Amino acid sequence: MLRALAVDDEKPSLEELLYLLNADPRVSSAEGANDATEALRRINRALESGPDGPDAIDVVFLDIHMAGLDGLDLARLLTGFARPPLVVFVTAHEGFAVQAFDLKAVDYVLKPVRRERLAEAIRRAAQLREATTAPPPPIPVHEPDPDQIPVELGGVTRFVAVDDITHVEAQGDYARLHTPQGSHLVRIPLSTLEERWRARGFVRIHRRHLVALRHVGELRLDAGTVSVLVGPVELQVSRRHARELRDLLMRRTTG
Repeated sequence: MLRALAVDDEKPSLEELLYLLNADPRVSSAEGANDATEALRRINRALESGPDGPDAIDVVFLDIHMAGLDGLDLARLLTGFARPPLVVFVTAHEGFAVQAFDLKAVDYVLKPVRRERLAEAIRRAAQLREATTAPPPPIPVHEPDPDQIPVELGGVTRFVAVDDITHVEAQGDYARLHTPQGSHLVRIPLSTLEERWRARGFVRIHRRHLVALRHVGELRLDAGTVSVLVGPVELQVSRRHARELRDLLMRRTTG
């Protein structure tokens, strides 16, 4: 709903414009001013009231030719305000349209004012007001990229590809991610990474280690102990995890 101010120094024209404005369902209130100086005082009061205050004005329907300060002068003054109302020019003169739109006018309505033409100007003003007062769209929440994990290093965030991680080592509440290029410490418990990356082929082999099956080069059995070779690194496999690991590796190579 628009709150409107009509400005015209000719009383019959002002009364007719106010009648048409009040008859439009998109206009909640319409009041008049007999000249630009009176209108400027009313607009200043509206701006002091704030956009949701009782004296707020959304749009000014403004005649151009008036005694003293004319409509174009008033519109120029409004461009210097932080949050000016919208402006629709209502005039009997066609020759000022370019200047009007240079001043960011919403519309330029010629007298005698037709109800249908004024309704179009009101529609444009209502549409613009809705666009400028609507709350900003919510910031989209992006799910973490399952193919990467962010790591901090000296104030810089890098993104490590999960497929490059050969194994993960528990270090208290942290986990150290090992890749062929180096290692990175993240503040994520090993148990969390085990759950998160199980479907990506990471398997617990020890209370301190996860390994990526794709990076296991050898499974070694020596005097009852089991270990795996991950790149150049040999990792011990606990007895409770040995059978599951062996079965997973066998299924992976024969599947």
